[in-house]
Formats: sequence, C-alpha cells, structure tokens
Amino acid sequence: KPADLEGDCPFIKADAPCPYGLACRFAGTHKDNAPAATSNLLKKSSEVNGLSKDVQKLLWKNKMRFTKADVVVKSLGLAGPNWKVKKLVDKEEDEVGLDGSHAADETDCKKVVDDSVDCSECPSTFPAAVNAEEACETDELRPLKKAKLVVDEKSSDEGEGATVLEKDNEKNSAETEPADNVLAEPDRSPKISNLKDATVLEKYNEKKSAETEPADDVHAEPDKSLKIHPREKMLIDFREKLYLAPLTTVGNLPFRRVCKTLGADVTCGEMAMCTNLLQGQASEWALLRRHSSEDLFGVQICGAYPDTIARTVELIEKECTVDFIDINMGCPIDIVVDKGAGSFLLTKPLRMKGIIQAASGTVDKPITVKVRTGYFGGKNRIDSLIADIGSWGATAVTIHGRSRQQRYSKLADWDYIHQCAQKAPCTLQVLGNGDIFSYLDWNNRKTDCPELSTCMIARGALIKPWLFTEIKEQRHWDISSQERLNILKEYVRFGLEHWGSDKKGVETTRHFLLEWLSYACRYIPVGLLDVIPQRLNWRPPSYYGRDDLETLMASDSAADWIRISEMLLGKVPDGFTFAPKHKSNAYDRAENG
Repeated sequence: KPADLEGDCPFIKADAPCPYGLACRFAGTHKDNAPAATSNLLKKSSEVNGLSKDVQKLLWKNKMRFTKADVVVKSLGLAGPNWKVKKLVDKEEDEVGLDGSHAADETDCKKVVDDSVDCSECPSTFPAAVNAEEACETDELRPLKKAKLVVDEKSSDEGEGATVLEKDNEKNSAETEPADNVLAEPDRSPKISNLKDATVLEKYNEKKSAETEPADDVHAEPDKSLKIHPREKMLIDFREKLYLAPLTTVGNLPFRRVCKTLGADVTCGEMAMCTNLLQGQASEWALLRRHSSEDLFGVQICGAYPDTIARTVELIEKECTVDFIDINMGCPIDIVVDKGAGSFLLTKPLRMKGIIQAASGTVDKPITVKVRTGYFGGKNRIDSLIADIGSWGATAVTIHGRSRQQRYSKLADWDYIHQCAQKAPCTLQVLGNGDIFSYLDWNNRKTDCPELSTCMIARGALIKPWLFTEIKEQRHWDISSQERLNILKEYVRFGLEHWGSDKKGVETTRHFLLEWLSYACRYIPVGLLDVIPQRLNWRPPSYYGRDDLETLMASDSAADWIRISEMLLGKVPDGFTFAPKHKSNAYDRAENG
C-alpha cells in the first residue's frame, strides 16, 4: 500500500464510518474505536439510482419485461415486421413448452438489446383484417394461430400425426361441457372463426387468460388504461432556472455537486446509451446516479430506434428517481452518429416522431429533447419541426445553435434559436444553448428573445463553474487563484466520496480532475482583461498571472495539470501519463468536443 495522503478521510469528516478500512489512503486519520463499515453507508444515504443485482441479472438474461413499452410501440405501428414475428415466437415458447407446460420465465423479451429494427421500413399502421372473421380475432389468440403453423411445419417434416398444440387443445376439449364440443372439430386450431357460440368464445378466452400470466395479457383491453391524457402528464418548469447541461465525461456527479453549491438549479446526468443500459452494464448505469443535493434532476439517454428508447424510459422510470428524461438528438460524435443515433436523427424526422411518441406514451415523466440546428452547415431544419415536436409529446426542447457539421467551431447562431422559439407552440418550452460565458450573455439572450424559457450552460460551466453565481448576483467575479483551488478541493472531496478513498478511487478522482482542468485552463482572470467579458472562443496568449498558482492554472500543458493534481491527491504513480479525451484545449478544430 502506498503511503497515506495528506488530509482527512472524507468519510470520517462526514461523520460516517469509512468502508475502505486499511485500504483507505487516509487510514491514519481513522478513529481507533470507529466501527467498521461493510458497505458505503455515506453513498447509500446521499446517492440514489443504483442498479440492483436482481434487475441486472434480469437484463443480462433478457428476462426483463417491458409491458408498457411494447404496448405503446405496437399501438403506434412502430414494431416492424421482424419485431412482430420475434414477439410471436417468444409468445409461443412462453405459453406452450415441449410437454405442454408453461415456460414463461425462459424465453421472454428476447429482443431487449437488439437495436437492429429500422423504423424507416416500419408501416405507419398495421394492415387491416382481410375479412370479418379475422377482424374478430383477439391479440391473445393470434400468437397461438401463428404457433400452430410453426409447429405443423416441424411435425410434418418429422412425420408426426399431431402437434403439441393440438394435443393440448384436445385435452381442453375433453374437460369442457357438452355444449363446448365445438372445440373438438377436426380443425382444432384456436381460431375464433370456428367458435359459433358467443358463450363458448367467452369461456375459451377465460380459460386461456387463466393459463397465461397477467404480464403476458398486455395486448388486449389494458391498452386504453395505459394511456393518459396529455394534460395529466407531469410537467417541469424550466423558466428562469440555471440549467447545467449534460456533459459527457466531465459532467459527473462530483462536478454537478460543485455546480449546485455555486448556484445551478437544474442538473442532468451524462449521456447514457440505451443499448448499454438494457444490457445491464454497471458503468453505464453509474451515469444515472443522483446526489441528494440535486433537487431538480434529469437523465439523458441516446438511442436510434423507438422500441429501444421506449423500453429504456420504462426501465428508468421503474428503477430510478428522476424528474425528467432527456433524449439526445444532437450528439455529433462519430461513433454515435454511425449507429443512427444522436444528430443523425435530424435527417430522419419520421424516426424522431416515432421516438418521441413512443417515449412520451410509455412514461408519465416529462420527456425533453436536445437537438442541433441541423445536420449539415447552412441547412437548418429544426424551425420546420419545432411545431411538431410539441404535438409528438415533448414538454421541452433544447436547441444548440450549431449544426452537426460545425461541431463546436464558429459561434452559436442565436438568431436562428430565436426564430425557432417564436415558431414553437405555447405548450412547448424552448431552451437555448451555446456560448453562454457571462451574466451579460445570459441577459442578452433572454432579453432578445422573451419566448425562451431559459438557457443551458455547458462549456462555460466547465471553464468557470462560478458562472452560476455571477448570473444570480449579476456581477463579474474576479476570483482569486486560492478561491479556485478551494473549488478544486471541494471537487476532490466529492470525488473521493463518490469513487472511493482507496487507491483505485484516488486515481479515478485524479483522472476526472485532469479532464476538468483541461477546460479550466482556458479561464482568463477578470483583473487581467482589457475587454470585459471574456468570450468563449478567445484564445489568449501565454501570460503570467498575478501569482504563481494563477500562472500554473493558466497553462495548457498536461504536465502542469498533473502538478495541480499532485497538490490535491499526492504524487502520481510511476509512468503516469494523461491525454485529454475531448481535446478541449483546441479552440477552432472541427473535431473539438
């Protein structure tokens, strides 16, 4: 074990037993008679939205049920032919085993993480029934009809005289009343067209519903009960609230806690991929964790297809405590766009419609959307969709004033954001995003466009997280280097509480601290500026600060960032190197971000 670090154990300072015991890098500060902790009691009391082992096992085995999501996706006609056939096969295996027994737990929801359904090929509505007899068939019996055909083909190849399904129906017929002998006709397939008497049909449906688990009977009458009126949906008021944007990698829980202490009102977790959440990946579920200080909190998810997103939002509403769910339709990262998610959806408005409708129809939580102006530069298209986004079910939309092609180069187009806000219906809240870096920027955006509910703050908060304080107090804060160091100390304390105070937790905290410092070095002290306020796209020349610490904090060298981390977390391990993930010290490169 390395030597203990200077300072006190963050758990002991919080009057809680340290769960790491002798492995803690601050073990020397532990009290001699302090009780040993078998788990992280502090984390349990202050953080929520953890993934339970039982749910994780169900996700691993593809046994998690998504009853509401599947009903909504089917009712919207977004399931697609492949998805429908897969569900029918699952239904067959679920209801009739090899020995005629119920086998629901073994083959249900096989397509939990299959993200291959292309909704562009899905029919907008399901085909009408061919005749009146087929129109009378219920959704409960259609899977059985399909199952008979599948088993018949198999049995004909093997030369067997009767199928398992026919034997099961024959057994059921022998147990019914004499008036029910209509079920014993030569064609024993469960077709409603063969049931002449209404009472027989009713008894048959009751018998089948009794044999089927309640969770499987989701395609019949309960459909209407799952739908709520739009006026009954939960709403969230973003007006005049300071909204910290969901920031990949650097917008972690300790950083959000820092921003909350400095004045942020609304926080949102880092972007999480739907397929990873549905696979039960612990690292992805960690992005949904919420601290008790985050009183208005949402999570952001990213997916490519309606069925995947609908199942994800249902799972989040069931397992997590959140105030809203944000769907990312503006992420410019290549690995996300190549999968048909993020800003790629801006080129597929019909798929956008299906995703928003499926998500809003599945959960009661407010659904918000984050978009860019368009996919290609000079070809903006959100203004033509803004009126529809509200009717599809979103309660708010955040518009980043750049296209996907621009990434983070050039200035955000606030004139276009204002144009979109003026076209939006009164029921849809519009939030602007891009280049907010001072309280004057905030005031100008709100004054120029009163239709905006609020503005989202992203990179500005990374460079100077006290921006929230400046906006609330309406002043330029000439913060000293020691005050900035105290903010970093708070971040380190929050990080050790979140990631742990052992060797692994210390190095994880160091890694994310260095990621943040790669942005924070771009700050120019107010006392050194000739023109106030600083602009986000300004690239200052190398300069000497008012003290050595301020000069060190202004360096864009990773070696200097490591020196700052050693002031807070001790010496780095031998052979340690660091390269920023997002190339945040670049100012005008298209790949920045």
